[in-house]
Amino acid sequence: MYFKKLIFAALLTISATALAHDGHAHYPEAEVPATDINLNTPWNGKRVAFLGDSMTDPKNKSTKKHYWAYLEQLTGIHPFVFARSGYQWDGIYKKAEEMHAALADSVDVIFIWAGTNDYNHNKPIGSFYTEKMDSVNHNGVMEWRKHREFAMNDTTFTGNINRVMAYLKHNYPDKQIIIMTPIHRGYAKFNDKNVQPDENWSNAHGLYIEDYVNTLREGAQHWAVPVIDLFSESGLFPMEENHVSYFHHGDSDLLHPNDNGHYRIARTIQARLNAMAPTFVPETTK
Repeated sequence: MYFKKLIFAALLTISATALAHDGHAHYPEAEVPATDINLNTPWNGKRVAFLGDSMTDPKNKSTKKHYWAYLEQLTGIHPFVFARSGYQWDGIYKKAEEMHAALADSVDVIFIWAGTNDYNHNKPIGSFYTEKMDSVNHNGVMEWRKHREFAMNDTTFTGNINRVMAYLKHNYPDKQIIIMTPIHRGYAKFNDKNVQPDENWSNAHGLYIEDYVNTLREGAQHWAVPVIDLFSESGLFPMEENHVSYFHHGDSDLLHPNDNGHYRIARTIQARLNAMAPTFVPETTK
């Protein structure tokens, strides 16, 4: 009888362990040291919208607390999240419309974090401009010169960046708009039909993730908005085995950061915010 009880207890332990481990790296929320918190900046109390994909989506359970929630604790911002897993920049346009319908112009700052799915889903990069020859008055003389216009389309990466930025620049002319680049991409397998190689493999167009990152950097220049370059500055590098502790699962999801990763992202953003004005609206006009 004693051995039967022992075996039964062991089986219960094994079963409990199996139930507790669902293939995910169960990290607790990252502890936020008091020394990391700084509420004595212009960012405290600002209404900040976040447009994005799974890295921002509250429904993504790879982390218990997303970077924007850590930023709320670190800086005192009030976050408003408009994000959906799997979205590319064409989806960001939809989220921008959703944000405008929900908040109108009551938001102070708009963050955009997307682009990794454009790479993974083989979105053509395209060109930011179309160009043609035309005549123009220069110092009273009509001259034949090249003339460019932004390419507005939903079929290319650059076209969708242009559409989003044109919409935001029109509706939020006095607000801070910030583009964030994707982080490095590790291997992920969510099911047999959703297997994503790491960033050392090109997509179907022969393009790598940094081609999309560089395009975002260029787009920010064209549209006069700052970039927080998480690709370069976050330090997250999932191809290195010792960085597994920053990601959801070492065997099946080195794409999505866990709480350790999201806190590191939040601290990277926090450091950059110190050099940016959260709003361009004079306080007396609010």
